[in-house]
Amino acid sequence: MKNNQEGFSLIELLLVAVIIMVLSSIAVPYLMSAVGAAENGNAYASLKTFSAAQVNYYTANGRYGRLDEVNAAENNRLGTTVGNEVVRGIYTFAMSPATPTDAELRENFTVIASKASNYHNQPYVISLDASGQITEIFP
Repeated sequence: MKNNQEGFSLIELLLVAVIIMVLSSIAVPYLMSAVGAAENGNAYASLKTFSAAQVNYYTANGRYGRLDEVNAAENNRLGTTVGNEVVRGIYTFAMSPATPTDAELRENFTVIASKASNYHNQPYVISLDASGQITEIFP
């Protein structure tokens, strides 16, 4: 009877486990950063879509729309309307002031996109005005 056994030793298995842990500790922060950047880019693109939708609404109605009105005019493709706000992904879009008057909406509008922070990303707030200017507010 032969006593030759094939396979990996415990030391070899532990070494592979340590290498995998070291690589994952390096890769995971970069992955989370990339996910955050993609989410922020999505919010920026969403504000561009809101801007185009506001121009369409202004052309049809002679004033800019509240978010629920614009979202309804766009067949709810901008997100889910919750009260005066529209939620799309992890971002909440709200107007400033929260309930603008028709007179205010004939002149200008401001939409604020905000992402609450959680365990793996930082808060991020950007705004859009009637000129189409998108401004980073925070950070």
